[in-house]
Order: sequence, then structure tokens, then C-alpha cells
Amino acid sequence: MMKGSILIIDDEETLRGALSRILELESYKVFQAGDARQGYLILEHQPELNLVITDVRLPGESGLQILEKVKKLYPYCEVIVLTAYGTIQDGVHAMKAGAFDYITKGDGDDQIIVTVERAVEKSRMQRRIIELEKRLKTRYSFDKILGSSRAIRESILLAEKVAPTDSTVLLEGETGTGKELFAQSIHNASPRKSKPFVAVNCSAFPKELLESELFGYKKGSFTSAVTDKKGLFEEANEGTLFLDEIGEMNYELQAKLLRVLEDQTFTKIGDTRQTQVNVRILAATNLDLLKEAHNEKFRPDLYYRLSVFKIRIPALRERIEDVEEMAQYFIRFYSMKTNKQVTGMDPAFLAQLKRYDWPGNTREMKNIIERTLILTEKEILTPDLLPYEMFIPQQTASSEDFDGSMEELEKLHIRKILTLAKGNKTKAAERLGIGIPTLYRKMKKYGLE
Repeated sequence: MMKGSILIIDDEETLRGALSRILELESYKVFQAGDARQGYLILEHQPELNLVITDVRLPGESGLQILEKVKKLYPYCEVIVLTAYGTIQDGVHAMKAGAFDYITKGDGDDQIIVTVERAVEKSRMQRRIIELEKRLKTRYSFDKILGSSRAIRESILLAEKVAPTDSTVLLEGETGTGKELFAQSIHNASPRKSKPFVAVNCSAFPKELLESELFGYKKGSFTSAVTDKKGLFEEANEGTLFLDEIGEMNYELQAKLLRVLEDQTFTKIGDTRQTQVNVRILAATNLDLLKEAHNEKFRPDLYYRLSVFKIRIPALRERIEDVEEMAQYFIRFYSMKTNKQVTGMDPAFLAQLKRYDWPGNTREMKNIIERTLILTEKEILTPDLLPYEMFIPQQTASSEDFDGSMEELEKLHIRKILTLAKGNKTKAAERLGIGIPTLYRKMKKYGLE
């Protein structure tokens, strides 16, 4: 099993060959080049190289020039500079330019092997980190926020503008609109992206527990405090703390949060000293916090401190033009997840998606599409797969009434009653107030048999 791949650039063929044989015996794959030009050609065709070992003095470009170019083009590839004429100046230059090490020719084989092992391991670790960062950036980026409507694009534009700053952001929107996705995308587009992103739902904890979660406590501060505990503010130090459902935070605890926002200091439970942190705060709510402040349920000073920069995430019913794009995306995603060959939607299926009010917003759509993919045995999704509730007239913010036909509504109602009766036709007929022959006739008519 190969430990890694290495490129040796040295114009001394004998030394190059000897070093290559030593490393090959240690299970490394080794490439050789006599100058910079040959080395670059190999790098172009072998971009997964872990390590370049280069002589300082070469015909054409020097080893230090090679070092600078490799670190720029292949940041996960380490470079060891090898020389027969070591000088302090060259050594300092090499290390400043990012060399893993600067060693003199003639040093023992054991020393070179140990140095190479450390360099290759660092390269592998760096590659894993870069790949993880790429996946994270792809998963949580503004490009992953679905929709091209004006409403959602305006929200994305605001988020992109505030992301590079350290400003506090308040994300407003109904449940399921994607506020946490916005928060993660803002973090990943900020200078803090390499630091922690810590999220907490303020509605998930009672007041005392939320305080200890956020700020931590000292050993002995209460009966079960057997050790010191770091709070989420400390966990998020140098990074971002996302406070979801901030409107549910206890009124007294809000005062302590305000202190952190103002001077980035707080006192742990049971402690007498202040803890200093450097944390960016992103908060989210589905409440009207200004109204809550007027009703003395939320601190006005905290509201104004949180709302330095507000972004409203539109409800799905406010951007119906995005429904088709989003549905197609979720169909592709859940087709792979459920191993189904579903290629699209029946026009009536799409029409019902657009007609529906979506009280649960994007989260509800994801769940419904996943459910239909589990139920279907066809390549095209049809309306009969949708839950009955989607066809019931709703009192919505837009006050739109059900605009389907009476027959469609009757079919849906019969199907619901049959479900409630667990398929018992006699009970279903009784609940519907019709005879069993009439029920059978209607079931045949609507394809409910």
C-alpha cells in the first residue's frame, strides 16, 4: 500500500535516483524531474501529489521559486527544500514562503525519511480539511437557497451584503422558511468561516438550563455541577453563535444577553470573574419582536441591539413562482434517497402545489415530496399521492378559496372518510350519510376502489 506520492526535482541525476530508491523502499510513489519545467509538467498530470522535494540551485527557476509557485497552485502539497549549500538567508526565505522544512544534503537517510513522513501526513490532513471545507461551503452557501423570485433574491442580496461584516443580524420569518440555512450561509461567507458555527434553539430549554447552556458554569455552583462547563458563547469564540427562536428567551435572561452584545463579556453561573469572548451573533424569530417589546414580553433595548440589520425571509406562499423549481429539486434529491426512478410531476400535481397555502413553508414541502416519493410506484407524481389536507379550503393570509371542482372536493372527502374508517365501507357510508350502494358507485366513479 502506497503511503503517498512525491516529486523530486534535482539536476543531479545520481543523487535524485538514490533518494528516489530510498523513498520507494518506504512505499512511496516517486516521480523525478531535472528542472522546474519538467517538474511543473509532472504536477499538471499528477495534481494529487503530497510532497515536492526540490533542490535550491537548479537550471532555470530556483527551488525557492518552485516553492512559491507550488504553494500558490497546490496549497495541500508540502515542499521540502534540499540544498548542498545551506545559508541562513535561504532557510529563512524558504520557511517564510511555506516550506515544510529546509534540510542540507548529506543528512542521514533516517532524518530525511522521518521528515518526509511528517510532510506527507500534513499534506493528507490538509487535503481532508480542504475537501471538508468545500463540501460545507457547497452545502451551506447562498447558491443552495432555492428560488429565483424577486422576494427571495432580495433577501439573499441583503444577506450577501452583511455577511463580510461583524454586524448582528436578525432573521425574521415564519417557521420552515429556512432561517438557519440563511444563518449558516452568512457565516460561511464571512471572515469567520473557518471558526465554529454554533446554533441553539432558545425555545428548547427552560430559563435556568438555557442560561447554563449559553454561559456555562463553575464547579459547585449548584448540586449537579461536578465540573466546570464551557457555555456555547465560549464554544463559538472567534466564530458565530446562532440564536434561533430568540423571541422565546426568558425576559430576565435577555438582560444578560444584551450585556454580551454590548461588550462581549459575561459571567458564568457561580463565577465571580468575567469571561471575554469574540462572537458574532445571528438571531432568528417567527414573532414580531417589536410588537412583543410593546407588550413588554421582549426587551426593547435588546430588540434594537439585535435588529442592527434585519432580513425578512419570505413565506413560500409569497413566492409561488419558486414552487416548481423547489419541487423539482426535492424530487431529484428524494429519488436518489429512496432509489426511485421518478422523473417529474403531473400538471395537476404541480397545480395543487401552487394552489396550496404552505403553512409549514419549505420544510413542509420537503416532507410532502419525500412522502409522495415513498408512496409512488410510477415515474410521474400524481395528485392522489398528496395528503388530503392539501385540498381543504384554507383561511390564509391571501384569503384564497379552494378553486377545485365540487367533484374533486367530494372525491377527497370520501377518501378521507374511508381512511378514518380504516377501509370499512359500512362505517364510511354511515359517516357520509349515504347508502352502501351509493358509496360503491362513487368509489368506482372516482377510482377509489
